[in-house]
Amino acid sequence: MATSDLDLDALRAFAAIVDAGGFTAAGAKLGRTQSAVSVKIKRLEALLGRQLFERTSRSLALTRDGELLLGYARRLLELNDETVQRFAEPGAEGEIRLGIAEYFVPQHLPGVLSRFARVFPRVHIEVRVGMSSGLIEAFDRHELDLVIAKRDDGVTRGRVIHRERLAWLRAPGLELVPGAPIPLCALPPPCVFRSRTLEALKAQGQAWRVLYTSESVMGVIAAARAGLGIAVTVETALPEDVERLTPAMGFPDLGEVELAVFGEGTGRREIKASLVGFIEDSLRQLPPVRQAA
Repeated sequence: MATSDLDLDALRAFAAIVDAGGFTAAGAKLGRTQSAVSVKIKRLEALLGRQLFERTSRSLALTRDGELLLGYARRLLELNDETVQRFAEPGAEGEIRLGIAEYFVPQHLPGVLSRFARVFPRVHIEVRVGMSSGLIEAFDRHELDLVIAKRDDGVTRGRVIHRERLAWLRAPGLELVPGAPIPLCALPPPCVFRSRTLEALKAQGQAWRVLYTSESVMGVIAAARAGLGIAVTVETALPEDVERLTPAMGFPDLGEVELAVFGEGTGRREIKASLVGFIEDSLRQLPPVRQAA
């Protein structure tokens, strides 16, 4: 039985449409026109003999066949990119002491490091996870070679590689008493999550009490999930079992935070560039920053 070869470029366009939420946004991401992206998807559907998207004038959703293809497409693209990079930089070796913000870890870091280890088996990465301020201080003491951390308001150091919107969260059963101080679970200062939260509440004349403080982002989220108070984190760290609080519910928009890389311009630049590239590839798979409702 004759087989047909899948077009990796078409698969990349397919995945980009899913990640970006539409053909036009995917085209902008890929540097292609919307019509060029549409042609690639039509050819891919013709090759497979299946419809991949349910299209209406207002929405775009994957069909069951599209959902099935998405998993295969991501695996094929990852293997392709891994292979190309492996042969492009086969001789890299050495050690990197990497500091990375905790909120980035659960969703992204394990997969990034696993892929990186396959491509660069002779590069050893020593990872330290912690609060952004502590990691940057450790970098300044030359205890870390590279840091991926959130950048506080007004800071100009580092290169921004991602932006995320902050979100309020609470346990679904947590009742707030009108007029009473809002109970908060928060990171200790200095922290942009905490400062944005307190400034926003102060601006609208709302009293608060910090009832739970933890140096761990996951610890703060766990306390909020247990109903101890309200917390703030980035959208991608929101657990599925919490309630998101919106401006319509009286919780002001907290804006975006910047994830930046520190230390790219110092020693071992080639290895660092490769690792940062892997991390940026992972971040590109995240949904775009949304405006608060």
